[in-house]
Amino acid sequence: MYNNEVQLGFGAMRLPQTEQNNPQAIDMEEFTKMVDHYMEQGFNYFDTSYAYHNEKSENAIKEALVERYPRESYQIADKIPTWLLQKEEDNERLVNVMLERLGIEYFDVLLIHNINKVFINKAEEANTFEYIKKLKEENKAKKVGISFHDKADLLEEILEKYSDILDIVQLQLNYLDWENPRVQSKKCHEVCIKYGVEITVMEPIKGGTLVNIAESVKDQFQKYDDSQSIAQWALRFAGSQENVSVVLSGMGNIMEMKENCQTFKDFKQLNQEEQEFLMHMAEEIEKTVAVNCSYCGYCVKECPMNIPIPDFFNLYNNETIYHLQANMALYATTATTNAPASSCIKCGKCIDYCTQQLNIPELLEKVVQHFE
Repeated sequence: MYNNEVQLGFGAMRLPQTEQNNPQAIDMEEFTKMVDHYMEQGFNYFDTSYAYHNEKSENAIKEALVERYPRESYQIADKIPTWLLQKEEDNERLVNVMLERLGIEYFDVLLIHNINKVFINKAEEANTFEYIKKLKEENKAKKVGISFHDKADLLEEILEKYSDILDIVQLQLNYLDWENPRVQSKKCHEVCIKYGVEITVMEPIKGGTLVNIAESVKDQFQKYDDSQSIAQWALRFAGSQENVSVVLSGMGNIMEMKENCQTFKDFKQLNQEEQEFLMHMAEEIEKTVAVNCSYCGYCVKECPMNIPIPDFFNLYNNETIYHLQANMALYATTATTNAPASSCIKCGKCIDYCTQQLNIPELLEKVVQHFE
């Protein structure tokens, strides 16, 4: 059933930074203000990961939240990094690091991170599903689950096998990906409904893609209903779906925080007409987005050439919507500071980590053709 109590989750993946190109430089003053406002509005679900902000997100949560609020007043969801699992003992080693960074003794939610056709094998070889079951039995994790980034048939296989263990599936769910054959948000959602698992939503705004849209599409939103923002539309879509308990938003400043809190304090479920309107808008946005990237940055960590892949895809998408000389200049600066798209050696390591199932080397070729 649709849950009127769906709440806004605070995603700690895109926190405010004091240095734009240094993910570890978290702006603690701004982040602390955001935490305080969020808690004051009656929300309490914080989502982090071993990997976020180059492994500094958990420390930031400890400082801004754990050391300032009573433990029973908030929930923390954290994720075991599958790509670091080499043997069974790694589960406990990594979880102990996570607990220490956060300064807590138990997780409210513990997920196995970034499960796809590659990392499911790592998780199974390390007996990670059995490990999280044990932690739940020991009350070190109140709920357990997976963060899923693949197609519906794999999700069905996993839930068929582990539904007795898993309470939650964290799912990429937004109106742009709902019917997308690569991401399969709708089909994955239907699998979760079939197995009766709770859903927490990630990427409801797709890393900003559903806010940074072409003016022609913005105009259509305004003509249909000028009383709500484009971000509100995306959040309402995610929160209106069956079995969704939390919609995560990676808010980067206090203004975004205030707007998103307001959306969920006065949450209005989409009606059928609004749902159909968003499906039409998805088709319109799809025509303008060259690369369907969520800008999560997982690919960068695996690139032996240190190519800033999401930055280049973002510039390429911007350039296809707004043809600006500034995009060309920014590409040149970024390529000089880091590495150009043409330095890709097509090793394919990035593909396994891509949450959108993109053929990154092939897309980088398009970036090269346009900017270089």
